[in-house]
Amino acid sequence: MKKISLIDLLLWTVRRNEKDVVNMYDSLSGIMRLSTGGDMLNFGLWNENDAPLSAQKNMCVTFARAAKLASGQRILDVGSGFTTPASIWQEQYGPLEVACVDINYDHLRNANNTNTRVNATARALPFCDCSVDRVLALESAQHFKPIDSFISESHRVLKKDGILAMAIPVINKSTSIADLGMLAVTWSSEHYEADFIESAIKNQGFDIILSEKVGSQVYEPLANYYEKNRNHLKSKISQHYPFYVERILFNSLKKMNDVSRKKIIDYMLVSCKK
Repeated sequence: MKKISLIDLLLWTVRRNEKDVVNMYDSLSGIMRLSTGGDMLNFGLWNENDAPLSAQKNMCVTFARAAKLASGQRILDVGSGFTTPASIWQEQYGPLEVACVDINYDHLRNANNTNTRVNATARALPFCDCSVDRVLALESAQHFKPIDSFISESHRVLKKDGILAMAIPVINKSTSIADLGMLAVTWSSEHYEADFIESAIKNQGFDIILSEKVGSQVYEPLANYYEKNRNHLKSKISQHYPFYVERILFNSLKKMNDVSRKKIIDYMLVSCKK
């Protein structure tokens, strides 16, 4: 059984440095894999009666359209996790030259595809100037600190007219602990405001070509799915994690549902051209 210290959980939330992000995903990504039966680590973009894997694939496909993927492009998938989205994009648009970039070496090592894998930080991408067509960050940029460095690096490595695309959890306004409740502790990433993301993009010389908020199709159906299927999912998770981990997860999802309905948090699809 995987042990998770509540002190570690608190430190991941307070410090949120790159080592904390790696440790958090090493400890908690198994919960999503148990809950979905797959290797994707995004919340999903849900249609009516979706299952988790179909919602996650829908997120990948919708994100690819936002990024204007096309055959023959050279792509960086930054924060690629177990690289399953890259396989979906290869299937849909291939052949593509995809480099899966992640700071978590174990996730890259355990990937099940033939795309190039690069163990590196988003703040210093090991690629030449003006060398790629697309930089993608599918539900990963919320961990990049400062995000300006990632956006600047993306601008550097992109060719003229290249596109940076991000799918990123955001907040709609400055929030307090009272607003977020327990999410203030369990949401272990940067709480970037949507307006700040757009401003940072423009400040680095990009032109925004799409900015869409889809939080109501992400957080609420995810939370509702978990609540509806909690007994089954709780049984699976509790075989590998202490009981309190599932309880924290459930209460966090309930709060996520609440603050999403109140438009305190949102989920942003944004793409921009160099």
